[in-house]
Amino acid sequence: MSDVGYRLLVVGVGNVLQGDDGFGVELAHRLMARTDLPDHIKLMETGIGGMSLIQELMYGYDALLILDAYQNNGEAGQLYLLEPILPDLSGLKPHELRDYFSDTHYATPMRALNFLSRVGQLPKIVNIIGCEPEEIDDMTLGLSEIVKAAIPKAEKMTIDWINRHLQAEAYT
Repeated sequence: MSDVGYRLLVVGVGNVLQGDDGFGVELAHRLMARTDLPDHIKLMETGIGGMSLIQELMYGYDALLILDAYQNNGEAGQLYLLEPILPDLSGLKPHELRDYFSDTHYATPMRALNFLSRVGQLPKIVNIIGCEPEEIDDMTLGLSEIVKAAIPKAEKMTIDWINRHLQAEAYT
């Protein structure tokens, strides 16, 4: 396995002022406190600012894992490993595309991924670890107890994802 050739980005997104929407940020901070990850694994949190994600991915990565709250009408605390499905923007007129991408500072992760795809900077591998929120309220600090309890399992899922991709790279 190469020590520097294969670059992975793990990014936590969400709004910590809206309760369980801060799941991805909380998980990213927990992962950043670890000392056992290789140097070429970049961990960061972007909060709700999509521009930071776009700028970081412009440096070139082989794989991206986004950590985020994910509403899927499941049970609160349920974890998902997903592949994003980007909307087809090919039918949009130039002014519609401009409007779609006009505010990259407050871009959702999907909008940021769409932008990166259009400029050829989207990694070959993109996954999302999402957690079903119990509640996403305006102006609520901290995660609900059930989402907080899902953090250790989500951390293990993240480490397993990293290890799978590092092992796969070792054989390519």
